[in-house]
Amino acid sequence: MDDTTVVKDLTQVTIRLSGDSGDGMQLSGTIFSTLSAIFGNEIATFPDYPSEIRAPQGTLNGVSGFQVRIGSKNIHTSGDLTDVLIAMNPAALKVNAHHLRKDSIVIYDTDSFEKRDLEKANFTTNDPFKELDMNELQLVPVPITSMTKDSLKDMGLDNKAILRSKNMFALGLVCWLFNRPVEIADSLLEKKFLKNPKLVEANIKVLNDGYNFGNNRHLTVSTYRIEAREQTKGFYTDINGNLATAYGLIAGAEKANVKLLLGSYPITPATDILHELAKRKDFGIKALQMEDEIAGICAALGASFSGQLGVTTTSGPGLALKGEALGLAVMTELPLVVIDVQRGGPSTGMPTKSEQSDLNQALYGRNGESPVVVIAALSPTDCFDSAFWATKLALEHITPVVLLTDGYIANGSSAWKIPKMSDYPEIKPNYVVNYTGDKKWSPYLRNEETKARYWAFPGMEGYAHRVGGLEKDYATGVISSEGENHQLMVETRQAKIDNIANYIPDLEVIGDEDADTIIVGWGGTFGHLLEAYRGIRELGHKIAFAQFKFIAPLPKNTEEVLKRYSRIIVAEQNLGQFANYLETQIKGLNIHKYNRITGQPFLVWRLIEEFINIIEEEA
Repeated sequence: MDDTTVVKDLTQVTIRLSGDSGDGMQLSGTIFSTLSAIFGNEIATFPDYPSEIRAPQGTLNGVSGFQVRIGSKNIHTSGDLTDVLIAMNPAALKVNAHHLRKDSIVIYDTDSFEKRDLEKANFTTNDPFKELDMNELQLVPVPITSMTKDSLKDMGLDNKAILRSKNMFALGLVCWLFNRPVEIADSLLEKKFLKNPKLVEANIKVLNDGYNFGNNRHLTVSTYRIEAREQTKGFYTDINGNLATAYGLIAGAEKANVKLLLGSYPITPATDILHELAKRKDFGIKALQMEDEIAGICAALGASFSGQLGVTTTSGPGLALKGEALGLAVMTELPLVVIDVQRGGPSTGMPTKSEQSDLNQALYGRNGESPVVVIAALSPTDCFDSAFWATKLALEHITPVVLLTDGYIANGSSAWKIPKMSDYPEIKPNYVVNYTGDKKWSPYLRNEETKARYWAFPGMEGYAHRVGGLEKDYATGVISSEGENHQLMVETRQAKIDNIANYIPDLEVIGDEDADTIIVGWGGTFGHLLEAYRGIRELGHKIAFAQFKFIAPLPKNTEEVLKRYSRIIVAEQNLGQFANYLETQIKGLNIHKYNRITGQPFLVWRLIEEFINIIEEEA
């Protein structure tokens, strides 16, 4: 027998672990992603789990997956098609069949491919691979369930605990396949199950047994090595968007030297921000889980009135409920950060799937003329910078800021170099004590440059005042129903937001200077559109690309940039909300809309194909 193993070097690979929602695929995927980040790879992940809390075991509706793409450079998405699939049951195979390349490796648990398992997944024959026309796959049958039972038979665990360890055997196989040191995974498991040493021991044992099974059998497939990227010096970690958002808020509050209070109500997929901030008493964070969405934003607004930074987190349905209180924040002109992690809608929609359909709600979802700042994070790691920016603009311009992320980047993760806070700008809240002019103070005394009112709060002697939902007089701050004053206040509140364009970065464009076509996106589609842009250029087409992070107001060079191009392709995961917004802000643009609302990320190959079709059809 030949004991040699062929090791192939790759620049990037996509792996998907899939099984029932109780099979631990998210944990296995997260550990493997962290391993790869520590190993020096770039990573992008996509947790894909069902909306049902617990669908019937083995059924198509209950399939939960975790996709990770790792590589040495230019990894901006979690990948289109899968190179390696771990299928814990037939349902996982069937749901993910369309994600596979023709020559993909499929490692499957033979113990879970019995007749009754095939019937649950709606297979009509005893050969699921032939039925799905998967003739060119590299099939690797492994009795994962029985091997896990053998591994843990002397550990004193009950059958349920043993079966829940199957994911660690699968993780061991993946670590073997991609030459990942299981010793690091051991330490990650020790942290995960810190309070239960028995589970630590069991999971480490079955993980190593899975690795050794692959290593000893060679499993008739090649193993792979993904070269590490050249890293700049610093500390790196694997971080998802929700965690990065929480850290960005903390960093902003620290820079501004203000206390942060989060008033929030749990909602998928934003709840992890609440969980993280609740742990951060070491930074003086106060995190309140309120009884509903309205109470959450009102608590945050009360904190802002008292001189703290008020923050509230939610998703689309919650943003709808917060609309009235957000209008109150506009009227009272208080600093407030509202984070909306977008998901499939309307109503409850598809709560575990990603979408970009809350833009109109963020821009206009309040009664009256009610302008707010709107920012959209570009990636899991950019959630940190975007949350920092949201904090800075809210405090320096005394305004509500809506930060849009989405389920894809909130739950997805990337390797992140932990930044130095000395590299970030100062945040100087517009306190009334900083006013140096000679005007008599009133509640709506404004900074001449920014148009923001000066922030005074209870306890500041000489600045007693009241604010509220009724219109106030521009000069005195008392209640006013006078028409010309209302006109002035409405225009002033809008001018304050418009003026923020002078304090945000210009829109950046990459690509061919003489291109006729520019690809435009916003928020969390950045990675997919960037890779599509590169693919189109590689095919010989001249093209440019710009992704918007700042939406309201738009960067001040937006009109000048977009009018350079005779053709603008605006791609978004809705029916054209940003494209419509651009058309209201800038007249005369030749916009082509590309819209997909499937709850899944864009597919880069499809973007390339359809963008080229748009270019060639118009030409």
